[in-house]
Amino acid sequence: MLLDDKIWTGNIFIGGEWRPGRGDAYDVTEPATGAVLGRIGRATPEDVTEAGRLAAEAQRDWAATPHPRRAAVLRRAAQLWAEHADEISGWNVREVGAIPPMAGFALHVAEQECYEAAALPSRPYGELLASEEPRLSMARRVPAGVVAVIAPFNVPIILAIRSVAPALALGNAVLLKPDPRTAVTGGVTLARIFEEAGLPPGVLQVLPGAADVGEALVTDPFVRVVSFTGSTAAGRRVGALAGEHLKRAHLELGGNSALVVLDDADLEGAVAAASFGSWFHQGQICMTTGRHLVHTSLYDEFVERLAAKAAALPVGDPAREQVVLGPIIDAGQRDRIHSVVTRSVESGARVAAGGTFRDLFYSPTVLAGVQVGTPAFREEIFGPVAPVIRFSDAEEAVRMATASEYGLSLGIVTQDVMRGLALADRIPTGIVHINDQTVSDEANSPFGGVSASGTGSRFGGAAANVEAFTETRWVTVRDKPPAYPF
Repeated sequence: MLLDDKIWTGNIFIGGEWRPGRGDAYDVTEPATGAVLGRIGRATPEDVTEAGRLAAEAQRDWAATPHPRRAAVLRRAAQLWAEHADEISGWNVREVGAIPPMAGFALHVAEQECYEAAALPSRPYGELLASEEPRLSMARRVPAGVVAVIAPFNVPIILAIRSVAPALALGNAVLLKPDPRTAVTGGVTLARIFEEAGLPPGVLQVLPGAADVGEALVTDPFVRVVSFTGSTAAGRRVGALAGEHLKRAHLELGGNSALVVLDDADLEGAVAAASFGSWFHQGQICMTTGRHLVHTSLYDEFVERLAAKAAALPVGDPAREQVVLGPIIDAGQRDRIHSVVTRSVESGARVAAGGTFRDLFYSPTVLAGVQVGTPAFREEIFGPVAPVIRFSDAEEAVRMATASEYGLSLGIVTQDVMRGLALADRIPTGIVHINDQTVSDEANSPFGGVSASGTGSRFGGAAANVEAFTETRWVTVRDKPPAYPF
């Protein structure tokens, strides 16, 4: 077994060894039942200090490793995701609350991220520059050094591996802090995959912990780049702290993505897309369709059909039942979702479907009568809630779509593709999907948002990864020292 609990129970992964962290170990629990699945170690800032030093030492040799050997480790890691798919999926379903198709998708992306990263070590790593001096002048890409990766609970494998794999491939060492709630799926799994793939000790270390561990990672003197995925509020703190310490921070943050349904849209297709966009993975995805902007001519029927879909979707324990929606990660997140719904109703919205919960299972919800000032329109909900608002023309649709601080993903449904593209050009976002909903991810494609959704596309795709995890160095070469006037 890859995740044999005799290896990792009560431990963190530091310096190539599974050993207790300096913090108190804690239980890993299943959101659907509350059952204890295992026990994992907790890191402290003191562990980060040790890990940073060990990573810096290991990184020098790893960066000097010939590129075919680095690529081979990444290819082997990709194979291991596939070989251990059933075991890892089981943890993803039970620890994270993912339904099996979502767990399978996460493994597919992880495998592809490693294959894509395996191509990075042999890419051209510089360019020759013209010089007015008699010398060879070049710009070289060199590893950044030690990279801190801070990943969230919601899709822990994807949101960790998309930074870990390219950072390692490009010759960096990585300190990974998974969310404590999903530290096995998002931390132990990656450590074991790369351990089995032959990554040298100390090049990847896993440090589950609270906010103090995250702060220690950002401020550690050996860390040069921080790759953070999480809420906008937390990302602003990470960005400010990284800036104070003169470090690059790549931030992939929250979203409140709009799906615009134009007057010529195929209504059946639009409703199907809207349903998936809002309720896949219980809406716990940064790209979730958080606002449904529907032309007034289609609005009433759209709401009716979407509400009927919501009422028909089964909700329950994905490890024991065939369901479409699993549990919310914890009670705090469930209560935050319900607060947005109740405050929206108090401000004039109408619950067309759902709006209720049992334990951590929140029913797929449709809110009609939503206005621009409604809390469900303004706020990122991060739950299975579909607020629907009507618009009368393209100008109003643009005003509504841009009436948000977020700019992650945008979907537009129309039978006139060029009309959709023209509309998209007026709405600032990092991702656009014409005739599709807002949730999608491919390992070879750039990913990131603008404004409160982050610092742009610093994830996915070779160009973005090279920019994110290397530094540019100017190098000149002469055959002998020049003559100087003094």
